[in-house]
Amino acid sequence: MKNRMSTSHDSPEGQGGKADRIQGQTVQWPQWIRNFLLVLLLYAVFEIPIANKDINRYYSGILIMICINIILTVSLNLVSGFLGQLVLGHAGFMSVGAYTAALFSMNSGLPENAAFPLGLLAGGLVAALFGVIIGIPALRLHGDYLAIITLGFGEIIRVLILAMPFTGGARGLTVKTMISRHPDAFFSWSFGLAALTVFTAYTFIHSRHGRAVIAIREDEIAAEASGINTTYYKLITFVFSAFLAGIAGGLYASHVGALTPVKFDFNYSTEILVMVVLGGMASITGSIISASVLTILPELLRDFSAYRMLVYSIILIIVMLFRPSGLMGEREFSMNRFVGFLRTFFSRSRRKPDSSRGDA
Repeated sequence: MKNRMSTSHDSPEGQGGKADRIQGQTVQWPQWIRNFLLVLLLYAVFEIPIANKDINRYYSGILIMICINIILTVSLNLVSGFLGQLVLGHAGFMSVGAYTAALFSMNSGLPENAAFPLGLLAGGLVAALFGVIIGIPALRLHGDYLAIITLGFGEIIRVLILAMPFTGGARGLTVKTMISRHPDAFFSWSFGLAALTVFTAYTFIHSRHGRAVIAIREDEIAAEASGINTTYYKLITFVFSAFLAGIAGGLYASHVGALTPVKFDFNYSTEILVMVVLGGMASITGSIISASVLTILPELLRDFSAYRMLVYSIILIIVMLFRPSGLMGEREFSMNRFVGFLRTFFSRSRRKPDSSRGDA
């Protein structure tokens, strides 16, 4: 018995069959390589036509605004979705980053290739500093009280921008950057920063710190009782969100070329929050989808200028009635599940003709 088993296991046919089975297996690529290739493909689909001027400046501007809104929506979702704190002053952090990046780029005296990225970094850091200043007292509150505090912060920032002479006051500030005149280069920056924002947010949420943040959202008292420093995690999430909003503001300043305090009012904060709620609280994929849809939708309705906002509001109401948890809820897009769905779909489609032949 032992000899028979050993000979069958060590025989060339057995080894060859095993080798064939190993060679016949499908090579599984790591998930991060799949995601990276998918993002690279998506970038090439838009960047090549923009560089060849097959996509004009109007449509490339819409694509850039989609990237900016993705950064804003994902950053606000970190606080309102994953942390569970209602914030209504996100446009205030964006305005701080926008004016900081614009003033730095125009007055630093550095070459454009150095001034632009450093201006974005400066805008993010100053917005994060404001996040610390407002976050330490505000995050002791909850719910409606926190919303009122952050709403007041946004209005204070807007009034200060109106009063300060170096910001241009009510006349606004004209931003002169060379990179905004090159749509292909500016889209590369916008797309790259949007992809980096999604990556860092996803990594943060699925880390040990992210699990602590989600625990605070589910039950703050239980999280604190289990040893989680709730004040620390609430503050670090709030500051990280403000940093990303500041970077988005710096991109917006170079994109539009002119800044006015009226843009960064309560309505714009509400618009960003609507994107978060529509896509799904605590869903990064939902934030990407909603930011893209709600950026494109007003442009599609531009021919109906008299009824554009009415149709826009009706569409939002209908979506929220039938999908109260948002388009994605708390789910995320998974490449493995998508590939598995495609394999199942095509395997079923192949089986149907075979079964019909057998019945015949």
